[in-house]
Amino acid sequence: MDEYRLRVRIYAGVVLTVFLILGVRLAQLQLTGTDGASVAATNAVRERPVEAARGAIYGRDGTLLADNRPSYTIMLTPRYFDPSKVPLLADLLEVPDTTVQRKLEEAREWSAFRPSRAFRGVSFETFSRVQEHKYELPGVSHEIEPRRRYHTKAHATHALGYVREIGNATLSRLKAKGYRPGDYIGKTGLEKSYESSLRGERGSEFVLVNVRGTEVMPYRNGRQNEPPVGGYDLHLALDHQVQALAESLFVGKRGAAVALDPDNGEIISFVSKPDFPPSLFSRSVSDAAWDSLQSARTDPLYNRATRSGFPPGSTWKPFMSLVALETGQITKHEKLDCPAGYRIGRRVFKNHGGQDEGMISVRKAIEVSCNTFFYKLMDEMDLDTWHKWAKEFGFGQKVPLDIGEQASGMIPDSSYFDRAYGRWTQGYTINLGIGQGDMSATPLQLARYAAALGNGGTLVSPHFVRKMVHPQTGTVRRPDVPPADHIPIDSAHFETVQQGMHRVMTDGTGRWVQIPGIKSAGKTGTAQNPHGKDHSLFIMFAPYDDPEIAIAVAIENAGYGATAAAPIASLMAEQYLNGEIADEWMRQHWIQRMRDSVRSAPPKGFGGGVPDSTEAPVSPPVDRVDTETPSDPPSDTVSTAAATSRRNE
Repeated sequence: MDEYRLRVRIYAGVVLTVFLILGVRLAQLQLTGTDGASVAATNAVRERPVEAARGAIYGRDGTLLADNRPSYTIMLTPRYFDPSKVPLLADLLEVPDTTVQRKLEEAREWSAFRPSRAFRGVSFETFSRVQEHKYELPGVSHEIEPRRRYHTKAHATHALGYVREIGNATLSRLKAKGYRPGDYIGKTGLEKSYESSLRGERGSEFVLVNVRGTEVMPYRNGRQNEPPVGGYDLHLALDHQVQALAESLFVGKRGAAVALDPDNGEIISFVSKPDFPPSLFSRSVSDAAWDSLQSARTDPLYNRATRSGFPPGSTWKPFMSLVALETGQITKHEKLDCPAGYRIGRRVFKNHGGQDEGMISVRKAIEVSCNTFFYKLMDEMDLDTWHKWAKEFGFGQKVPLDIGEQASGMIPDSSYFDRAYGRWTQGYTINLGIGQGDMSATPLQLARYAAALGNGGTLVSPHFVRKMVHPQTGTVRRPDVPPADHIPIDSAHFETVQQGMHRVMTDGTGRWVQIPGIKSAGKTGTAQNPHGKDHSLFIMFAPYDDPEIAIAVAIENAGYGATAAAPIASLMAEQYLNGEIADEWMRQHWIQRMRDSVRSAPPKGFGGGVPDSTEAPVSPPVDRVDTETPSDPPSDTVSTAAATSRRNE
């Protein structure tokens, strides 16, 4: 009996010892977690990336233009996904079973053990349904991503740009910088140029998962999580009200408008039409929708403000005047004949409408836009001298700008004509004096030129961004804007040309688009186009005495500069300077006419690109004549005699 009791005690002691050891070990796991944490970290801890909030974008007056909204993404981890759950997930997402199967295969190709973004941009209702059935869906998780949200009527599509999923080629190049498949990246405009500042730094969350791949709880109560760091906010010089007005006036037109501050080059407005709402990329864009956007005949992806080339037409005449005055070819008070035609050999280059203006000064020549006056100046000017001065004004080269996608335009020199035509004479170059022939400029270049005309010779560096501010730290960074260049022309000559441009607005082709109560200066232009109806151009600055805004507008196949481009520029300037458009009959007439009547005619052969200066033309030169004609006054507002007395340009 004693032996039995001894055996029982020994057995009980062994059992008690085992339980004591297990209890101590359990306490160690629960309280210290040292060894247990190591096991969990290698077997049951998942790192989940947390996207940083992309920097917001603000306008000139602090108005929020773009920020972020939450977007829900359903993720798949193939190793843990139960194939029998395909119908359930498809039903919850309201997609075909084959779509889920395809997404699963795509995820497996990337990684069988890591979550892959499968369904992006699902609605909150869909996301909630999936979450309710999460216990039935092993290998299904989610991610909340920030997507762009826009707050004003202004599109500013080609200025702001858009964000899209990173492509394979870009991913392979930027993988070392932390980009992953499915990440979003700026593709155009400011979103692309300032990608590194806007993007921020991704964070991490660590979660415990069970053997089915289902997330159970935060690892170590989130003590090892790394919070994301948001990107910098961009504060732009863009005026969203001017931008929205200009875009509304461009309905049914192809072209561009650029407005600058002549003092510092800040971009007040930047329009390229046709465009598309940037919110289009705030959701997932199907391949079919993307292909449709790319193949659209109007090419809304094309940035006409920086890439379309136009012969500048009569807007070039202030340049010709400045060069002639600076080189001593003509003086301020000297008068030259403005006959109905200018003969070179057997060819006669005609004035607009056969008008004979008689002996006129350079200011009068700008006012009435006398072609033959400027034919004579070009005829007596050396081509390489002309080319040199065009370069001084920034033509024929890319403009310093904080977005890419630019063309340089074309400013020919003698070597160009040697390559293009072999033997050439004055007849090949004389049209350059009136902004026609083998030359082209972008709307951005013309706006910069208009600013230089207004400020007396300072060639500013256009830029959108005033500053970058970090919303968490308050750190402010300034963009690296190249210094302005000075055009080496006497300021007195600029004053002469400015006076001529002011007379365009008081007595010439711009008089119907004067800003009420504000003096301005401008120059209309109509550029002949071998592919259809003429292009409409206009440059201006205002106020005349101390310019605060300089604008260039170019509209494809819209006819006279005075009837299409000029009203748009004038209304933009008024909106910027006064904060509103005057409630006057004529100003409201122009708004209605631009929105309802003026359109870009279909081109006979569309091609809006700018050839580089090294390219030869595709056809021999022709006699081109600038046929600028002033706008008719609104009907029933002036007498027949007044209408008859209009000068043709």
